[in-house]
Amino acid sequence: MFNPPDIFNAFIPPQITLMGPGPSQVHPRVLNALARPTIGHLDPEFVRCMDEIKHLLQYAFQTKSALTLAVSGPGTAGMETCVANLLEPGDTAVVCINGVFGKRIQAMVERCGATAICIEQVWGEAVNPELVAQTLNAHPEASVLAFVHAETSTGALSDAQTLAAIARSYDCLSLVDTVTSLGGVPLFVDEWGLDAVYSGTQKCLSAPPGLSPLTFSARAQQRLKQRKKPVQSWFLDLSLVMDYWGQGQQRSYHHTAPVNSLYALHEALLMLKEEGLKNAWERHYTNHRQLRAGLEALGLSFVVDPSCRLPQLNTVWIPRHCDDRAVRDELLKNHALEIGGGLGGFAGKAWRIGLMGYSSRTQVVDYCLAALSQVA
Repeated sequence: MFNPPDIFNAFIPPQITLMGPGPSQVHPRVLNALARPTIGHLDPEFVRCMDEIKHLLQYAFQTKSALTLAVSGPGTAGMETCVANLLEPGDTAVVCINGVFGKRIQAMVERCGATAICIEQVWGEAVNPELVAQTLNAHPEASVLAFVHAETSTGALSDAQTLAAIARSYDCLSLVDTVTSLGGVPLFVDEWGLDAVYSGTQKCLSAPPGLSPLTFSARAQQRLKQRKKPVQSWFLDLSLVMDYWGQGQQRSYHHTAPVNSLYALHEALLMLKEEGLKNAWERHYTNHRQLRAGLEALGLSFVVDPSCRLPQLNTVWIPRHCDDRAVRDELLKNHALEIGGGLGGFAGKAWRIGLMGYSSRTQVVDYCLAALSQVA
């Protein structure tokens, strides 16, 4: 019999101030919710909790869609759910790529056997509506337009309302990544006509990672009904998942849901409702202005133009005299502060400083600026 070494004790993680691209700080109320007694995933009381989560998610997304739920898996699972349910072999999707996550959508489209027509743009810029219109006009066979509302790898915010309107004018569904935008900047799913929208819990909602809120419009639901072949992923097939997340007490078993994680999401969404969406958006922007002023006073410059800059994900160029890894290591070791490094072409060239959810507080901004002034 194999026995592990006799060196292990209970794992106690360090207390870290999280100001990277995610996860964000988890509020004590949400941590307390995680510790509540686990009950069965078909228990009538847990079904009631699921129904409340659905209504709270409808508030967060600003939608009345009945197909609104939380996929068991992180934001990437939400991405794959949207792609796999809307596309099948032979379909065509136009994919906007202005950072890492647009590229990931492309890979998922192609794994579904669909064709990805890519609009590649400079990282750090918003998706260009004119290029989207030109591309859709050149590809009338396209049925989906996919784009990232808030690109976490760069901190760029695109105009989801305009892009979705262009998609509708070419009879395309919009597939929208809101992982970093939900709860942090204005998002109106119904008013803007967005079709398949997914997010994550660990960004501006400040819940633990591991769940992906999503919502499908009536148009997107109609596309599901018209599929010629089953969704390639059994686990992510929304026609099956909805039997579990449906209305009423009678639910069909689909999988063992992460009960305690859903408690945490419920609490996080309840806190968002108590604060109010507009207040949450304003809080993120106010703290961004404070952080921006402090970073610029330290001589740091932003990657993204103010016209499309995310308030909750601030990407700045690393000064030439600074070693990226050494600075972030020192912040973590001596200040218990985490900020993120760059991805892709920004690796070693930029820092990503998150101001998401519970991390978006005045005292956290002050702490970050004080620590950076000592090490950068």
